[in-house]
Parts: sequence; structure tokens; C-alpha cells
Amino acid sequence: MKSNNVAKQFSTVKRWMVTALFCMLTIAFVWQGAFFSNTSAMADPAGTLIAYDDADRAQDKAARDAGRTKNFIDDTADKVKDAAKSNSSKVDQATDNDSPIGRKAKKDATTIQKRANEDASRTKEAVDNTKNVVERTVENIKDAFGK
Repeated sequence: MKSNNVAKQFSTVKRWMVTALFCMLTIAFVWQGAFFSNTSAMADPAGTLIAYDDADRAQDKAARDAGRTKNFIDDTADKVKDAAKSNSSKVDQATDNDSPIGRKAKKDATTIQKRANEDASRTKEAVDNTKNVVERTVENIKDAFGK
């Protein structure tokens, strides 16, 4: 099968495109090498100090956020306990004094309050663990920068 004129033109265009791409890549690699030949500029201590300050800010923010989260957890636990007390008293008022339903409502309210305290405690512990992980990571980053 004979190659026609259009196929020859495509072949020529492909060769020119590959050559142009190869030249552009060569120029890019040479240009990048020229910028990174001075390695003392990369070891500038000012960059380390900026990263160190950012690390301190990250630790402070982690501590502040953990405190806010703990306050939110306490508020939520208090609201759950208040709702349990309120529901228990409403059931007690709606039923006869010392009825089985009233006793069950009081027992349930006590259980809900106990579980609210336990859940809040576990959640606070998880917040503390997360905060500690963030602080350890920041400390490791600081150590990597040599301060």
C-alpha cells in the first residue's frame, strides 16, 4: 500500500511537534537547574523561623479549640440532664404520687443523667487525645526544623 500525500504531511507534522516538545522540555530542565544551583539560598533560616511561629500558633489554636469544644460538651450534657429531669417531673405530675410509672420515669431520668455524664467524659477525653496528637505533631515538626 502506497502512503499518500496526507499521510506524509502528518508524519512531518508529528516529527516537528516531537522535536519542539523535546526542545521545550530541555529548556525547562536547564532553566530549573540554573535556579536551584545555589543551594545556600534554600537553607535560609528566616523560612524556618516563620514555620516555627506558625507551629506555635497551631498549638495555641488547638488548645483554644479544645477548650471551646469541652465547654460545648458540658453545655450539651447539662441540657440532656435538664431535659431528663424535666420529663421525669412531668411524668410524676401526670401520674399519682409514687406510682410505678413515676418511679420508672425517675429511674430513667437517673440513667439518662448518668449516661450523659459518662458520654461527656468520654468525649472530653477524645478531645484531649486529639489535642495531644496535634501538639505532638507540631512539636515533631518544630524538632525537624531544629528549634
